[in-house]
Amino acid sequence: MPTCENCGSFVTAEYVRVFAPNGMEHPRVCPNCEDKVRDGADVREARATRH
Repeated sequence: MPTCENCGSFVTAEYVRVFAPNGMEHPRVCPNCEDKVRDGADVREARATRH
């Protein structure tokens, strides 16, 4: 079962296929992460909280 490397939340295989770099089985960050966001091909600290 794929999980986010940052927060450990479950993610779907489709999410991994679209948002994780090729060859990775787990994304580095997901929509459930409150402290990090995707920024192009990189991951950065979130500028604001997401709630």
